[in-house]
Amino acid sequence: MRKIIEFDDATFSALKLLASDRTSSLQELADEAFSDLLKKHGRPTNLKEALKQSLRRIPANDHAKAKKA
Repeated sequence: MRKIIEFDDATFSALKLLASDRTSSLQELADEAFSDLLKKHGRPTNLKEALKQSLRRIPANDHAKAKKA
């Protein structure tokens, strides 16, 4: 999927320089940055993580709380 993201000139120059220093592309930098942002906010970055996260939301052995209520 393609999306257009706009950067100011200084930021774009800094990203190009960083990509060059790391011998990577702007796409690789963007992938890493968005992955880190999603992890920071507790969002899954792939299907496997999403499934694990959804299982944690359903307490499988929570019988003690059900009896008390």
